[in-house]
Amino acid sequence: MKPLAERMRPRSLKDFIGQKHLVSERSLLSRAISTDKLGSCIFFGPPGTGKTTLAGIIAETTKGEFAKMNAVSSGVADAKKLIEEARDRLRIYGKKTYLLLDECHRWNKAQSDCVLSAIEDGSIIFIGSTTENPYVSMTNAIVSRCRIFEMKPLTEGEIVEGLIRAINDKINGYGEMNLTVTEEALKHFAWASNGDMRSAYGSLELAVLSTPPTSEGKIIIDGNVAGQSSQKKLLTVDETLYYDILSAFCKSLRGSDPDAALYYAFRLIDSGCDPMLIFRRLMAHSAEDVGMANTNALNVCVSACLAYERMGAPEGLLPLSEAIICVATSPKSNSVVMAMDRAKDAVKRSGDSFVPYNLRNYNEHSPNWDGKTYVYPHDFGGYCDQQYLPDQLVGSKFYEPKSEGDEPNIKNFMERIKQISKRNND
Repeated sequence: MKPLAERMRPRSLKDFIGQKHLVSERSLLSRAISTDKLGSCIFFGPPGTGKTTLAGIIAETTKGEFAKMNAVSSGVADAKKLIEEARDRLRIYGKKTYLLLDECHRWNKAQSDCVLSAIEDGSIIFIGSTTENPYVSMTNAIVSRCRIFEMKPLTEGEIVEGLIRAINDKINGYGEMNLTVTEEALKHFAWASNGDMRSAYGSLELAVLSTPPTSEGKIIIDGNVAGQSSQKKLLTVDETLYYDILSAFCKSLRGSDPDAALYYAFRLIDSGCDPMLIFRRLMAHSAEDVGMANTNALNVCVSACLAYERMGAPEGLLPLSEAIICVATSPKSNSVVMAMDRAKDAVKRSGDSFVPYNLRNYNEHSPNWDGKTYVYPHDFGGYCDQQYLPDQLVGSKFYEPKSEGDEPNIKNFMERIKQISKRNND
């Protein structure tokens, strides 16, 4: 009665799908597991990428006791009881206890502090799993005692590999059934899962259980069934056409044609594309192709994305349309991306250039102070002439305002500053 995703959970590293950067034969994690030297660690990444599975494999491979807690439903008392049992187990049987804490970012400081001593003295091996970045969402005391491993979304090929394994598995999967899953269905399951193996297994399971057999007793899962089971419409475009339409959408934005941009955006959505993909392209183009010519365009795109996340479809498609029109009809300037490329190139060329002493975190008592002091611009009406770039880059220009939108005003402001600087030098 267990769900397919649970039945198909790998029990060893050789059966683990994905995360090659972590579980390859010569990787740090594989070596630590094989030598039973793995300490406390945290796995973070998107759902369905193998965080819990990998923790279970670790416990199984190292022959340790595997205890699982959920940070949402457990408290300090639960953790203290588990730690006490782990210490007894280690003292009496010499057996390690691996504590897997799901959603570990949800533990507050008091809950986290109760396991610190147990981690330090080796009573438990802490394994946290979270979809959030632990450096931001967790207490520093826990993070500093753990090694951090980032999990990546699975590729479509890896998802298909897992699905085929489930279809052919005679013990845990559907190998004993008269089942046919078309290549189109497999590709759709993989595409719709967004790198989440658990989601792909769930869609396959729903399709198999809800599809009546034919008169010959055969269950056939085709593209239409896959689209219904995954709750994402089957793409009505092939992969090549999909990228062609996406390219046409981006170039229509850059070419200031709101009608074409709207058409291609909704053609993608109607084909089953996640609107969040369109939002990501909108935010990129608002900085790349509009930039300083209309700095409000990026704000509109970010706000529209937030509104869609809050409202969902169909209401959320209204702010999406507004953002498309805003970016397409804004004056265009690529000065931001050009400035970024020039600055990055200068960093590579200049190497470890010295920061001017007047900008450093020095004072007159520092041994290396050269007598130059920082001049506070507001004491001189908002601008004063002083060196900001390193010596070898003085005079370099990365940002060059263009003549579209708001940039003439920026250009005039920079010219006024230049004139003030020239008068001061004269």
